[in-house]
Amino acid sequence: MRVMPPEGGKLSENVPAHVVVAGAGLIGLATALELRRRGTAVTVVDPRPAWGATRAAAGMLAPVAETQYGQERLYPLMRASAAEYPQFVERVAEATGLPAGYRTEETLVVAADAADARSLSDLASHQIASGMDVEEISTREARSLEPALAPRLGGAVRIVSDRQVDPRMLATAMVEALNAPLLDTLGSTPDPGPVTWLTHRVESVHVPRKGPHAAAGVVLDDGTRIPADAVVVAAGLTANTVGGLPEDLDLRLRPVFGDILRLRVPDSVLAPGEEHLLTRTVRAQVLGRPVYMVPRADRTLVLGATSREDGRESVLAGGVHQLLRDARTVVPAIDDCDVLEMMARARPGTPDDLPYLGATSVPGLVVSTGHFRHGILLTPVASRLAAELVTGVLDPDVDHAKDAGFLAATDPARHCGSDEPTDPTPMLGGLA
Repeated sequence: MRVMPPEGGKLSENVPAHVVVAGAGLIGLATALELRRRGTAVTVVDPRPAWGATRAAAGMLAPVAETQYGQERLYPLMRASAAEYPQFVERVAEATGLPAGYRTEETLVVAADAADARSLSDLASHQIASGMDVEEISTREARSLEPALAPRLGGAVRIVSDRQVDPRMLATAMVEALNAPLLDTLGSTPDPGPVTWLTHRVESVHVPRKGPHAAAGVVLDDGTRIPADAVVVAAGLTANTVGGLPEDLDLRLRPVFGDILRLRVPDSVLAPGEEHLLTRTVRAQVLGRPVYMVPRADRTLVLGATSREDGRESVLAGGVHQLLRDARTVVPAIDDCDVLEMMARARPGTPDDLPYLGATSVPGLVVSTGHFRHGILLTPVASRLAAELVTGVLDPDVDHAKDAGFLAATDPARHCGSDEPTDPTPMLGGLA
């Protein structure tokens, strides 16, 4: 049952006193913060917080540009989370005074040639038909917005509502918020204090199956038992390796790797008065392949969009070659940038590309994983829903009308006993 804290009153007695969050990617960190806002003491367990897909992610908050055919059930969730982002990052900034790298510049999507332009126009028509704000513009207009674009392009689309965030900056600020006194709590909820950090891995969930919160703790990889009133499994790809999960939970996670580069823009490629090579996110189709370039405030660029399911954790030479080749086709000055970093990370994919987010058959046990390419974008709504499921305490500043529909679509038990294939054709796209 969900309850609202009465004005000036106390929280429901069913709110758990202590919750363990297994996993400290951006979603795990945000879930811990949302639980603290609801008066719950939290222990976060992760061998290396914010080091997995969060570390590599480009941070595009692109519910429109990230739209893919056949993902209609995902669109509302993406749009809802994007709408919650400004308030979400504001809370983190207020708690710490640290920047989250949230930027409101629009996104340009360009096509390298006529065939790419037809594909881009078809997708834009699909997006417009789905009620999204997309504007097809001329390549001349695109180059007036971003002069660094190549002179010969096949087409362009402008998406004014898409945003970006720097996941590394946001994770740093969130860790600080979890360690600091929290001023923004719900109702009269007292701050339970900073979280407890354990640099271990959750080996199993201990489930006695009794009481209102039956997930009574976790066992760590060193054998230590940590008691808790509830558990949130937000461990990304390793969520389905956690022991003790109920038998009716079939988390069909698969690793989808992506190569990503970080470049520094030197003074030599900038015209007088320019502060960066690009001022907004530029996405492109080059011979049918996606590539994106995300500018950061420190005058670096994030390049990405390879996607592979070969199980190889290393950066592939072919992936690096593809990213640089396609990026320079769209922005020729890429050739003169400095390579700062090359990285590969795996994202947790699911058979239908929807996350596993929701309560389980064990009271007090909540799962939040499988966010695939949209983990950064879905962070606000995923963390809020998980915290609400655990505590029953709703955020009064959020419209909850669609929450039931979201949770029905992301039910963690939806694939139990299903014959749905576990290895679909990989979707195009990078570490968003």
